[in-house]
Amino acid sequence: MPDISGLIRQSASKRILFLPHALNQMNVPQRMISTAEVRTVIFSGEVVEDYPEDLRGHSCLLLGFGEKGRPVHIVCSPKTDYLAVITAYLPDLEKWMTDWRTRRE
Repeated sequence: MPDISGLIRQSASKRILFLPHALNQMNVPQRMISTAEVRTVIFSGEVVEDYPEDLRGHSCLLLGFGEKGRPVHIVCSPKTDYLAVITAYLPDLEKWMTDWRTRRE
């Protein structure tokens, strides 16, 4: 069975579904995360946290870099016919270390 990153890319190659929460977060004026940035993170980012027991189904947090190299976090869940993008945001240094992979205590 493929690992979660393989499942994500496999599902995303069929279809990417942006859930309403993700679209709301992506369209916050201070953020403006494009669908192209999300696709870049999905296909070239890395899994930072894995949530196999998530109530929405197996999901994970991806880290990738978007426009001008800015860090972008995506929470997504691979389904049989599509990838559900649950949320997308720019990580904050108050909550994340400068590697963008490690949560602050």
